[in-house]
Amino acid sequence: MLKGFREFILRGNVLDLAVAVVIGAAFTAVVTAIVTNLINPVISAFFKQSDLSHAMVVTINGSSIKFGAILGALINFLIVAVVVYFVFVFPINKIKERADRLRKKGVVEPDAPVTDLDLLTEIRDLLKAQQAPPTANAGKHADPLP
Repeated sequence: MLKGFREFILRGNVLDLAVAVVIGAAFTAVVTAIVTNLINPVISAFFKQSDLSHAMVVTINGSSIKFGAILGALINFLIVAVVVYFVFVFPINKIKERADRLRKKGVVEPDAPVTDLDLLTEIRDLLKAQQAPPTANAGKHADPLP
């Protein structure tokens, strides 16, 4: 039971997920600080409110609808999405495109990580080699009778 748990924890996907959660939490703190200390004061200058959650509030029958809070959440989301795309996704895609171009040219970098495609190609080649018909020399050694 403990061995299975250890294998589960040490599996690459779980470690990647743990790193992503930690980075995400730290990144959320940065975005929150930007919104709280930069965007909210700018918006408060326009709406004369302390922050977005108090701006654009509509009260109907004693219920408050806070459009400013929704706008603040959308701004947070857009900031996170833009930064994640341009800091993580875009550079990684460019690196993958470069590696694919080099791989197609037959140039493989010495420190290039082995990809799933590399492993599948190697497995395919090994299976083809095993299924190939025997050569003429192989048949002569197998038959001991004249």
